[in-house]
Amino acid sequence: MRNADLAVKISNRVVQDIAEGRFGPGDKMVTQSLADRLGVSRTPVRNALDLLVGRGILDLVPNRGYFVARELPEGALARTDVEDETTEYQRLAEDWIRDRIPETLTELALRDRYGWTKARTLELLARAQREGWVERKEGYGWRFLPVAKTPEAFDQIYRLRIALEPAALLEPGFRVDRARLAELATIQRRLLETDPESLPNETMLGHGAQFHEALCAMSGNPFFLMSLERVNRMRRLMEYRARVNSARLRAECSEHLEIIALLEAGRVADASGRLHRHLVDARDRKAPNARAWAER
Repeated sequence: MRNADLAVKISNRVVQDIAEGRFGPGDKMVTQSLADRLGVSRTPVRNALDLLVGRGILDLVPNRGYFVARELPEGALARTDVEDETTEYQRLAEDWIRDRIPETLTELALRDRYGWTKARTLELLARAQREGWVERKEGYGWRFLPVAKTPEAFDQIYRLRIALEPAALLEPGFRVDRARLAELATIQRRLLETDPESLPNETMLGHGAQFHEALCAMSGNPFFLMSLERVNRMRRLMEYRARVNSARLRAECSEHLEIIALLEAGRVADASGRLHRHLVDARDRKAPNARAWAER
């Protein structure tokens, strides 16, 4: 990929991050952190940030760096090629859930089936690999990994989460990470101010998974986190199908903030109980959707 094309792609990703609430007005954009997260060098990141300065989305402060503008131009966060990529990604995911594609496929077979370019095919496979439902085979081709495809599997995953996550907070090694809680609270508050229609479903699901996995990480027991990460990958594709509405978004973010507040106050047992109710409510709310998805 040419440097100019890479800079544009990175700038689109940063715009998406701002639209999703990962960064807010006045936040500093750390070049090295962005480069590490995106798996690129600092040069294309700086080029991308310069593009955003030119669009009025970022401010460049001498000797301090890049910051998200406190007043963004109208329409500055409108999505560009992200929406097209999301549609293509969802099509691939839907075909896997529906058993329309075999467990193993070559890159060429995917290009022929969907009419994608080589670059686009690799981008979508890399994204699916990051999200845990595709892996590269040794030697040649790609393997699609097991995911929850039935209402029964979806319910079993939630029953496991209901048993697992509240218990993680009661582990002997559980320690409250206040800095991490502050980060999570900032994201949840920003989501409360966001129009769900402006975000793809996978983004909303990603923020939710991030919250729950962060709490499990505080347990001090790595096997809690490993188990949750695995089941989150398995349920991800079915949950992509549910449109997140404003009422659901407000409810989930508000409940997350309640749990954070209890942990910050040192009321860990109460936080565990609140997390249990949160998960039971989520399962009961989503169960009808899981049955509807299976009947489509």
